[in-house]
Amino acid sequence: MPRGHRTQAERSEQTRTALLDATVECLVELGYSRTSVQEICARAGVSKGAQQHHFSTKAELMASAVEHLTHRIATELVVSTDALRRDDPVDAAVEVIRRGFSGRLAAAFIELWVASRTDKELAEAMLPVDRALGRATLETFRELIGRDDSPLVDNLYWMTVNLIRGLALDESLGGDPARRERLVGQWKQMVRAALADSPGADRDGDPARP
Repeated sequence: MPRGHRTQAERSEQTRTALLDATVECLVELGYSRTSVQEICARAGVSKGAQQHHFSTKAELMASAVEHLTHRIATELVVSTDALRRDDPVDAAVEVIRRGFSGRLAAAFIELWVASRTDKELAEAMLPVDRALGRATLETFRELIGRDDSPLVDNLYWMTVNLIRGLALDESLGGDPARRERLVGQWKQMVRAALADSPGADRDGDPARP
């Protein structure tokens, strides 16, 4: 039988999610400085009163948007991991990080990180969720590479994250997409070479797999 009317809790959660999704859209399209509560409410189709019921200040809304954005990125990473499992573990590992730390959602995250440099409340909201995302993606990277806790793999992970974040910024500034592709391709070759020279490599020079 079809369900009846939504409960108050369901309506409240839908409104909250609409506000957070609209916040992410504004960050991507307008940037942090031009993202206003008025614009967020308009995009979400929510009244100012309803917004204040969920988030009393813009700072509170942005802090919740950080967690919401991180959850969306983590969800996409899970989907990407399943889609990218392939014979070449380096391709899969680098591409998972690339999908998680670039694109529209990553653009919103960059806006928040830049703003957090001078916004202590926002910085305090971002730090724990960013660390949690980092731990989760590190585990995925290790799994795809086929090493559990190698210091080399951890270093390669953080170098990959920093490279991809830098390339995401380059994209936002209108950099050459062909150059970004070349850099990612060259980085994959460097990762393969580093793993092949490490004690955990198999006889063919590929990373050891579980």
